[in-house]
Amino acid sequence: MTDNRNTILAVILSGLVLLGWQYFFNIPQMEKQRAAQQAQTQTATPAPQPSTTPAATPGSPQSGTAAAPSTAATPAQPASAAPVVSRDAAIAASPRIKIDTPRVSGSIALKGARIDDISLVLFRDTVDPKSPAIELFSPSGTANPYYAEFGWVAASGAAVKIPDQTTVWEQEGSGSLTPSHPVTLKYDNGEGLTFRRTISIDERYLFSVKDDVTNVGAAPVTLYPFALISRHGTPAVAGYYILHEGLVGYLGDQGLQEYPYKKIDDAKAVSFKVTNGWLGITDKYWASALLPDNNAQLQARFSSNLVGNVRTYQADYLQDPQTIAIGGTGSANARLFAGAKEARVVGINFPFAGLGGYNQQLNLNHFDLLIDWGWFYFITKPMFMALDFFFHLVGNFGVAILLVTVIVKLLFLPLANKSYASMAKMKSIQPQLAALKERHPDDKAKQQQEMMEIYRKEKINPVAGCLPVMLQIPVFFSLYKVLFVTIEMRHAPFFGWIQDLSALDPTNLFNLFGLLPFDPTHLPVFGHYLVLGAWPLVMGITMWVQMQLNPAPPDPTQKMIFAWMPLIFTFMLASFPAGLVIYWAWNNLLSVLQQGFIMRRNGVRVELFDNLKATFVGPKKTT
Repeated sequence: MTDNRNTILAVILSGLVLLGWQYFFNIPQMEKQRAAQQAQTQTATPAPQPSTTPAATPGSPQSGTAAAPSTAATPAQPASAAPVVSRDAAIAASPRIKIDTPRVSGSIALKGARIDDISLVLFRDTVDPKSPAIELFSPSGTANPYYAEFGWVAASGAAVKIPDQTTVWEQEGSGSLTPSHPVTLKYDNGEGLTFRRTISIDERYLFSVKDDVTNVGAAPVTLYPFALISRHGTPAVAGYYILHEGLVGYLGDQGLQEYPYKKIDDAKAVSFKVTNGWLGITDKYWASALLPDNNAQLQARFSSNLVGNVRTYQADYLQDPQTIAIGGTGSANARLFAGAKEARVVGINFPFAGLGGYNQQLNLNHFDLLIDWGWFYFITKPMFMALDFFFHLVGNFGVAILLVTVIVKLLFLPLANKSYASMAKMKSIQPQLAALKERHPDDKAKQQQEMMEIYRKEKINPVAGCLPVMLQIPVFFSLYKVLFVTIEMRHAPFFGWIQDLSALDPTNLFNLFGLLPFDPTHLPVFGHYLVLGAWPLVMGITMWVQMQLNPAPPDPTQKMIFAWMPLIFTFMLASFPAGLVIYWAWNNLLSVLQQGFIMRRNGVRVELFDNLKATFVGPKKTT
């Protein structure tokens, strides 16, 4: 009975592992390859893009009720097609104010007063430090417009001339936007309203925008402050189900709202009435988010619209109206986060890490969730913080992984000791079990009865041997999540050929680790299965060695399954980040040492070398 149950359990677990690998990793990789091929095709023959007329034309409030800004350039008709220009050409086409900070470079367009040119100078496209900086925002007219815009909306039916995307603002004074030097823009509508916008930036990724409107006209004016982030074209995403990419926000009492691009395409638009919220668009490592005042009453919205033949995505909000009396001034404050999702910058809610992050500094509502920690955040966050702590201690995330693995092993030492002691006892009773089968070769029920009696007498729990593997599952998942979603792990080197712990091992057995001048993964049909680096091989060997310490399963089916398990895991983990494979290999090695020590302490002979020898030479023949 126990043998059958264990066999069924082993088969089910193996099947789940293989299905999970196929569903979460292999299929998304294939989809990603197809997306890359489509992107290359689109690059070769670019589709018409909207004209430099922006996608955002604020709607007019109806009957005293505010309406959020619309994404349609012209509500009735799609925007006219225009040729795509290079990013440099689009930036040079209009007067601009330079942005110059330790982390951000770019410019603000005086036409429309948009923040539409941002590069993140500390992050590069590849591990090569000379590769181009990450480009986050790009102006309209380029292949992938992405920008933030702020302004005012007039009341429905009001004939008020307000600045829009075509308005050319003037800079008061001179100089670039730096952390120590804000800039002020001015626009006079010639009808009694003067608009001023003061933009400042900190040393990280936070823009602060203050809009003032002075009314010296002949009548009071009612205006609605708005802010938006607009993105043209559906961006390429990683495609993994454990990572959210798309529109995101923590919208007051309605909590975290996540809308992948496909989901918002289907919904078209979703609106929320919000107090104490934020919203924006997130990629795997980068994000932009609107951070209004915590007490501001907002009508927030996520939307997807087809402008011409290009899909546009927008996160926006509209605030309550302000009536500006004759001789009076109206003001509105807005903030924009546009940068890398660094945990210490965003602000994770733990007392010993992330201090000074925006979440705490600005008293935001769960802004730390801009990083997709997942459902098991209570494991993932501590895992990241432990790795981050040791990284700042030793200066290498790979070494930090090794140290955290040791600590995890120490934390679970009592349970692991109990498990390994049970396994050692199982090994010690193998002769009794063999004799039991010889006594009752045809009576399975009698075998089971006496086997359970032996287990009871020796105080052995046959399921206890699963504990070491079960304990690794939450640690494995949390480490994988950290390696996958945190920018701190991006391009983090280890030693030797591992220059990016978040990427798979770049070596490959099938081209003899680079000796043969071809990439086997590019072969048709089955090339994506030919991924097997040096570290996955080390992991597979250590896993196989560890299994040689375990008592041989009495059932032939179990024995076959466990014999193939190291090979299955070797190929499966070959497509995982190198940091995760290094963790598993190191954990296997520690387990071998720990299990060998416990077996000796329980008086069980460690037959590791005998088992290894028997594997290659074969068992001794008896005469």
